[in-house]
Amino acid sequence: MSDSAARDGSLRETQLAMASYLRNPLEVPPPEGIEPRRLKIYEDLVYNNIESFISSGFPVLHSLYEAPEWEALVRAFMQQHRCHSPYFLEISQEFLQFLMEDFQARDCDPPFMTELAHYEWVELALDVSRETLPEPSQVRELAAAVPRLSPLAWSLAYRYPVHRIGPGFRPEDAAESTYLVVYRDRQDKVRFLETNAATARLLELVRDNHAATAAELLAQLAGELGMEQGAVQAFGLEQLQGFVDDSVVLFTEAPAGD
Repeated sequence: MSDSAARDGSLRETQLAMASYLRNPLEVPPPEGIEPRRLKIYEDLVYNNIESFISSGFPVLHSLYEAPEWEALVRAFMQQHRCHSPYFLEISQEFLQFLMEDFQARDCDPPFMTELAHYEWVELALDVSRETLPEPSQVRELAAAVPRLSPLAWSLAYRYPVHRIGPGFRPEDAAESTYLVVYRDRQDKVRFLETNAATARLLELVRDNHAATAAELLAQLAGELGMEQGAVQAFGLEQLQGFVDDSVVLFTEAPAGD
């Protein structure tokens, strides 16, 4: 082995030893040859940066914990999860993945922990998304136009009312499903709307739509719900217009001849 290869191998071993130590300084021995003062600086820098990104990305979840419980959660993430992205901006997504796939809940963790984290991550993802809304289209007749979901709108369903959770409200048991639309408006403000199962299904049809008109989607919804088509058409068009006003749904004219 050449001197250069030997140096590269030694450097890699040192880097791996350093990374292992920084992830778990309480149990992993520090790499040799680095003075304790510098090690402490590195240790604090790594933890504080990661903790800052997580606490700012999940402020409500953070507010539900005492400081030692929160630190233990962040350190568990650092020790147990292997991030697939080198970008600090994606730490929030990695943390959510950790909670959903790897984390073993403790007695101090609320039952809605994962759902709340997902809701907060959606808000963050929409806030930083590079997607933009096209200019609003003028349509002659809403019922004959083709609706589609905004690229900056998510229709979500949770077992817990995650939009109401905070230090003063911590539900112990799941209740009826909570349906939410989280979206970014034309002023780049992230907002939410609480809906119901029928509206959530309508938005699901809109999300997957490519060519059907609003009237056709509402007729399908009426059939699924077993309701009178005229009533669903009237109420559904009113709802769709409200979603257009909120930039949740976009409309285009149906192709000529349809």
